[in-house]
Amino acid sequence: MELREAVNQALERLLASGRVKVQENGSWLASLENFHYELREKAGAVLLHLWSQESTLVRRVMGIDADAPGRLALEVARFGRTRPDRLEFLCCEREPDRGRLRRAQFRARFGEMLARQFPDETVSSLTAAADLEHSLSGNYVRGTTRAGNRAVAVMAAAPGESPATYDALLTFGLLWLDHARQRKSRQPIGALRLFFPERSGGVIAHRLKAISASTIVELYEYDAATGRMRCIDPRDTGNIQSWLVPRREIEAVMAQAREAIEPICRLNPSAITAEPIPGTSEVALRFRGLLFARWGEAGVFFGIGSEEPLTPAAQPQLERLLRELEVHRSPTASSPRHRLYRAQAERWLESLVIADAVRIDPRIDVRFLYAQVPAIAAGDRGIMDLLGIARDGRLVVMELKAGEDVQLLMQAIDYWLRVRRHQEQQDFQRYGYFPGVNISSQPPLLLLVAPSLRFHPAADVLARCLIGNIEIWRVGLNESWRRGLRVVFRQALPRLA
Repeated sequence: MELREAVNQALERLLASGRVKVQENGSWLASLENFHYELREKAGAVLLHLWSQESTLVRRVMGIDADAPGRLALEVARFGRTRPDRLEFLCCEREPDRGRLRRAQFRARFGEMLARQFPDETVSSLTAAADLEHSLSGNYVRGTTRAGNRAVAVMAAAPGESPATYDALLTFGLLWLDHARQRKSRQPIGALRLFFPERSGGVIAHRLKAISASTIVELYEYDAATGRMRCIDPRDTGNIQSWLVPRREIEAVMAQAREAIEPICRLNPSAITAEPIPGTSEVALRFRGLLFARWGEAGVFFGIGSEEPLTPAAQPQLERLLRELEVHRSPTASSPRHRLYRAQAERWLESLVIADAVRIDPRIDVRFLYAQVPAIAAGDRGIMDLLGIARDGRLVVMELKAGEDVQLLMQAIDYWLRVRRHQEQQDFQRYGYFPGVNISSQPPLLLLVAPSLRFHPAADVLARCLIGNIEIWRVGLNESWRRGLRVVFRQALPRLA
């Protein structure tokens, strides 16, 4: 059978069986997802043309290496090269993860974007594969570019990612820069370049204010339609809004809600707390941190997962809910795997820290501890923010996390920067926070609070990239913190000398 006909029959069999993935020399060509093909002969050679909406590829077929169920491997040659390549077609039982496919397709396009933006540099080793050993996420495309005796680490976020993915780009970019520098290379890596779609880099630019001048980071935004890039000045895009709600407004809301919520709090005063919901005129009722009811102008609503109004007829149902919470959301609960025990662990931890803050740091003035102050528009980050003050007037920022999170430090830095800005503008005094206290001008102290075995090791790498006036301490808690807080260790994060 002629080579052209044999290849055509093998491809038809594969395509008839479902989705087919294309690999060249072991690398997935994601840009050829849902490809079309054509085989033709020219000057005695068999040419294979593959194309899709994203890409096109032409190879000269030298022979068939393997033709097995679900797999076709061809020996092919590129024009202008003498060394043969291996082109494989593999049947896939299921559709690929859309995010992984999008990033793999973007990887090829990103290489072209870099070549156009930096024509004098050579792009190498672009990948979108996760490297868990070095805490490198598969949500980004990373690699290096080289020119002469210098090299640059690059990392990009594809279009269509979540805001959280764009916000975390600086964290993983710094980890990639550190790892790339650790690898043996003839050219030292002098800088990091981060790439993201237009109008998605505000948080990145904001956090960059905390990065030391010795760590060179360049920001580029690109047009997702054309791929055109431009270098941006972080000072023009890093103004992230946060605000302070005047304390008199908060106290007015709490006073207005008092008559309705006090009877509920009395049902279990040791476990139930009430707090204003930032940005609203409502009050949250929490059972060891878990939201179970809220008060607003329309009255009290209760329930977990769904809400209903609290009426006299519904009072027994509320009391049953609280008894269930006491059984399953107790430090001595018999089933730690129960959903009520595991839900909102950071909120539970927050309630314990607020009740016993001096155990975290004996310098804290227990009269003042504010949650989510200043307020930000970032939604639920999974990390709790507390703002307090030491007895000498120094502000104290606490970030709480019940589980390991590579983002803990950079999200804490994000919050620290906002607190620092309000401090410099004297907003805390203006809006009634820390009444009667002379707030020090010293930069806030930053405490990272988590169970002792839940600190991500990446924090040490990231801390070495920060400006020198941020004093950061890890406070490690006992793993059984729900039964009572106990500090296992306090240690300062390592900094550059």
